[in-house]
Amino acid sequence: MAHLPQSLLPMSALTLPKRLVVSYSLTFLLDRCTRSKRPFCSRMSATSSTPLTHSISLQSQLGQPVQIVAAPGLSDSGFRSAIESSLFKQWLKNLESESGILANGDMTLTQVLIQGVDMFGKRIGFLKFKADIIDKGTGKKVPGIVFARGPAVAVLILLESDGETYAVLTKQARVPTGRLVLELPAGMLDDDKGDFVGTAVREVEEEIGIQLNLEDMVDLTAFLEPSTGLKVFPSPGGCDEEIGLFLYRGRVDKNIITQLQGKETGLLEHGELIKVCVIPYEKLWRMTPDAKTLMAIAIYEMAKKEGLLPHKS
Repeated sequence: MAHLPQSLLPMSALTLPKRLVVSYSLTFLLDRCTRSKRPFCSRMSATSSTPLTHSISLQSQLGQPVQIVAAPGLSDSGFRSAIESSLFKQWLKNLESESGILANGDMTLTQVLIQGVDMFGKRIGFLKFKADIIDKGTGKKVPGIVFARGPAVAVLILLESDGETYAVLTKQARVPTGRLVLELPAGMLDDDKGDFVGTAVREVEEEIGIQLNLEDMVDLTAFLEPSTGLKVFPSPGGCDEEIGLFLYRGRVDKNIITQLQGKETGLLEHGELIKVCVIPYEKLWRMTPDAKTLMAIAIYEMAKKEGLLPHKS
């Protein structure tokens, strides 16, 4: 294992060097820096009346120093959890990827301000930060407020009964909108393994109350061009969320449709109060404001038109 030079080893919360310089990718340097369980460098914030903040400094491949700073009030443990999280590391990887913002050298990242962390049990659920990214041509900052929540899945369930096709959706309170929203069953990935199909099947069981077979799931986003990352971004202006959209098609008796309609489900221990709604598919696109649903319909219809969907058994 490579070791940092002795002169760069942290001594205490107040005597750490201002910068740690390693000429590797940001995520590589971040991993090396966070292996130490000692506190990060602390510095005074802009005014003496505000508390100490935590910070580290990284050196990008292009030689530009990047300050990662905790907002006043964010604890050392919260700061460490944030920058060690898969959410933050994936964002850094995206920046330096082939299609990333920093890839062609026209823009540079100078600072990231970690503003907030929401824990879901022992893991980070949501991460809020602000990135200062400068367009070198104009010298101007590009909008950089980020709400990070990571990858998710959603499933378009189509059930055929007596010659008519129905879509199975959920209706639940979505506090950010202030509304009850009719939408596809969906959920966040719980770990870093990227098991989109398994997560999709589990979410349907939790939110709809029916079990789907893995082999019956069709990945709709797999029909997109590879340059898209084979995912959709519902709100890329403010959120990193990327969604894998899946399709399930089946045939059922009419009594199954009746049993599903209005069924109450969800994980009560997680505060989920969900009602199942069954809607004729041909009416669905007019009845929901949910971006996941509308994107799934669009990809499904185009894939069907071009003959890309597997034959139904």
